[in-house]
Amino acid sequence: MDPWQPMLVLLGVAGAGLAALYGLRGWLAAVRSPLETGPFSGGLRPGEHAVSRFHVRWYPVTMIFLAFDMEMLFMYPWAKVVAEVGTPAVVEMFLFLGILFAAVAYAWREGALRWT
Repeated sequence: MDPWQPMLVLLGVAGAGLAALYGLRGWLAAVRSPLETGPFSGGLRPGEHAVSRFHVRWYPVTMIFLAFDMEMLFMYPWAKVVAEVGTPAVVEMFLFLGILFAAVAYAWREGALRWT
């Protein structure tokens, strides 16, 4: 018996299973063109394709959202230990919030919060 025979049998079974699944999907598929289907969520027809590009003005908003998301990521563990650590933890949080406020003020000054 060849030592590679079990590996080849397993490869053949996996390939046959994959071909069977693709064939079953093609046989059971109801609609072959997803853009011709009706509305999915919200009841309105889509205005553009799902993978269309976003306007560039959304990227600064996304960066600001990520900054506040990271703030929450830092605040949750801080809220658990602030009673144990005391004043140094409060000072550290106000320092962190001051840096975040400076970043938001900079973004506001640069026009990242303007829509037009």
